[in-house]
Amino acid sequence: MIHLIDKLCEERRLPPDGYRRLLDCRDGHTLGYLQQRAQETAVRHFGHEIYIRGLIETGNRCRNNCYYCGIRAGNTALTRYTLSPDEVLACCRRGHALGFRTFVLQSGEQPPSADRPLAALVEAIHREFPDCAITLSVGERSREAYAMFRRAGATRYLLRHETRNEAHYASLHPPGMSLRHRLECLRTLKELGYQTGTGMMAGSPGQTTAHLVEDLLFIEAFQPEMVGIGPFIPHHGTPFARHPAGSLDTTLRLLSIIRLMLPGVLLPATTALATLCPDGRERGILAGANVVMPNLSPPARRGLYDLYDHKACTGAESAGGLRELEQQLNRIGYTISKEKGDYRHV
Repeated sequence: MIHLIDKLCEERRLPPDGYRRLLDCRDGHTLGYLQQRAQETAVRHFGHEIYIRGLIETGNRCRNNCYYCGIRAGNTALTRYTLSPDEVLACCRRGHALGFRTFVLQSGEQPPSADRPLAALVEAIHREFPDCAITLSVGERSREAYAMFRRAGATRYLLRHETRNEAHYASLHPPGMSLRHRLECLRTLKELGYQTGTGMMAGSPGQTTAHLVEDLLFIEAFQPEMVGIGPFIPHHGTPFARHPAGSLDTTLRLLSIIRLMLPGVLLPATTALATLCPDGRERGILAGANVVMPNLSPPARRGLYDLYDHKACTGAESAGGLRELEQQLNRIGYTISKEKGDYRHV
């Protein structure tokens, strides 16, 4: 097993059975070595600095009805909201004053009529904050919309593929959504010059080791600039309300494998990881992550962006908790970087 980890470090890829063996491994020494090599790789390329991204959840209205998501269209108990452009710009101004140089605009998936207003918002942010990167995470859109957002000033886009297995994808999403279309969107984003992110949940309902191997092979081939990995956490208003949460251990080993596969990738320690475990963020960083995303959204709205139960959005998970976050990072030997922090070509 140690040989497999060294091989992944050197060659940045493994055969399918190699990934399966790492994912199924239960030996503590081996897993410790995997995380050690991943952390060393992240430090070699990024130092002991962790990039911060200002997360702005611009609205929880969504046209989709994904079976795992708390803001699904079928959740009629949720109070819906959409931030106005002025509210979003106020979040950006506050974040910029705090030192954020990347803003992440995230929302439920909107109809095509929302594309031009979003492009106008991106353009306004880019005009006022030309020293900042703008990342979008707003779902599947048309090629024309992606190109319009790109012209307006967005440079990064996160669209998790969720699972590379078609049958598993169909079990997580309603009819009318397809893995084929999701992958077409990812290819389009790459073609348009975005720094493109993808990823999946660890422990999503019905997920097997074989599914995760397919995910890793897809990421290896796609070569994204960002990868979002977090544990599945159930929401009470979904069909998977009683499904157990994903494993911290599996999430950490996926982070480490991806760091060794893509040494220069932007790899967040997600809010879901911090929600699952009090020191989940720190453990994610020690497993190879190099990005955290404190919440810049208006405090009164954060609880309404209700993707899963008990989502962490206060303290070190909030933009106002930067001092607390820095103290937590200092304790494990890291500091906050206020640079935009791009993907490293290595």
